[in-house]
Amino acid sequence: MAETYLLGIDFGGGGAKATLLRGDGHIAATAVREYPTYHPREGWAEQNPDEVYAAFKILCREILQRSAIAPDAIAAICLDAATHTGVLLDASGGLVRDSIYWTDRRSVEESAHLSETMGAKIMELCLNATSPIWTLPQLIWLRNHEPKVHARIKRILFMKDYIRLRLTGEFVTDRIDAMGSLLMDERGGIWSEELCGFAGLDTSMLPRLADPQDIVGKVRTEAAAETGLAVGTPVLAGAPDTVMEVYASGAIAPGQATVKLATAGRICAVTNRGIPHPMLVNYRHLAPGLWYPGTATKSCAASYRWYRDVLCEGEMDRAEAAGSDAYGIMDDEAASVPPGSDGLFFHPYLQGEMTPYLDDSLRGSFIGLSSFHGKAHFTRAVLEGVAFSLYDCMGVLRKLGVEPKRAIAIGGGASSPLWLGILADVLGIELDKNENDDSSSLGSAMLAGVAMGVFDTLADSVKKCVCVKETVVPDKERHAIYLERFAIYKKIHDALAPVYAESAGPGTGAASRP
Repeated sequence: MAETYLLGIDFGGGGAKATLLRGDGHIAATAVREYPTYHPREGWAEQNPDEVYAAFKILCREILQRSAIAPDAIAAICLDAATHTGVLLDASGGLVRDSIYWTDRRSVEESAHLSETMGAKIMELCLNATSPIWTLPQLIWLRNHEPKVHARIKRILFMKDYIRLRLTGEFVTDRIDAMGSLLMDERGGIWSEELCGFAGLDTSMLPRLADPQDIVGKVRTEAAAETGLAVGTPVLAGAPDTVMEVYASGAIAPGQATVKLATAGRICAVTNRGIPHPMLVNYRHLAPGLWYPGTATKSCAASYRWYRDVLCEGEMDRAEAAGSDAYGIMDDEAASVPPGSDGLFFHPYLQGEMTPYLDDSLRGSFIGLSSFHGKAHFTRAVLEGVAFSLYDCMGVLRKLGVEPKRAIAIGGGASSPLWLGILADVLGIELDKNENDDSSSLGSAMLAGVAMGVFDTLADSVKKCVCVKETVVPDKERHAIYLERFAIYKKIHDALAPVYAESAGPGTGAASRP
């Protein structure tokens, strides 16, 4: 009997990852392809959907080459991506402009106006508070500042849906991703005419709604020629990256939680209800009746990547010469520095901050610098600063009575033993690390297996595909040290926040490429 394969592909802030899963639950091959997120102005973040599709085409061919399987051995394909990344199409189906990525801050004023005038109504309909991360205020910004662009918009969908549109020709999204737009009446499960009206849009411009595991199309002949995939391969609706990684971590029951070290950082607690709160982001889980309300810090692994790219050229050169990874070299150097980085603090507010401040005027900083500090101190301070930010996030969950007692560490940053140890020591909880800790694409492949009957249920797919590799236990003495340092970290935030608010610019204007 021929082996069955399932393909999941995740589209994130810095690139895409493909995971080819066998029907027995083992990974057959993976592939990664980077693409840029542009920052044409301070506080802005944009992606070109056609560049994302170009990466997708290469990934498909690479995964087939690495696995040496026939294209028709793939039983189904499922895609996921970050929420809030609206793709805007004109009457001919062409791109109107680059997509505004969710870390973008340009719609601060529009978001504030929505909060003041319609905040209660939006919370009632969407179970989320408005902020610049959501599609609705971004669309209002376009109407206010790029009216000619706004007038050309005829269709709106989201990043994974655009890739699937190119793949299948179907104009559809899933109900979880739709929540990320602030354009859907969540309780009613339909697009809201009232919310769309705020942005000068009509519900007819939005895609058909489906459930994540619904098969919504098949690979077209043209797309098959571009990707190497087989014509007629079923394609699922899919879902946002976060719910896929929560699922693929094995967190499918109330009381379980994930801590994410990726482009953004998140702590998500699985519950049996949504928890409407200004500091939480609420989404439904793939498992019926469950939710994964979460906190978020905007610049998590993005902070470490920024630090590498801007200040660690030497480490990158050494890694290239040795055929190794620059992050590994950076980690080794940081490990020589004691907890607390000898008084050097880093605040990871490179794109403002979400939980627990919802303050887009905040900026990143190194504080406490002396002539004693060396490069390794800066490196460790970045890792500790992100961990402090996540501890700040956990404080919100604690106050709402959903504080996790242990969690599953996910995301690319979880592959760093040093960073994982720092995070466990700061949070003061045990962290499980799975065999696969960069798991959104795995979740998509698993869901494809459930849709095709390869796995009986979500729980069956977790049992067959998810394996805990190790558990990192926090050190009580280091936790005590970090609690003392965190108190200072908070005081620094409190002292600098008014300064940043006073110096913040309007963040408006037309987009341009650097």
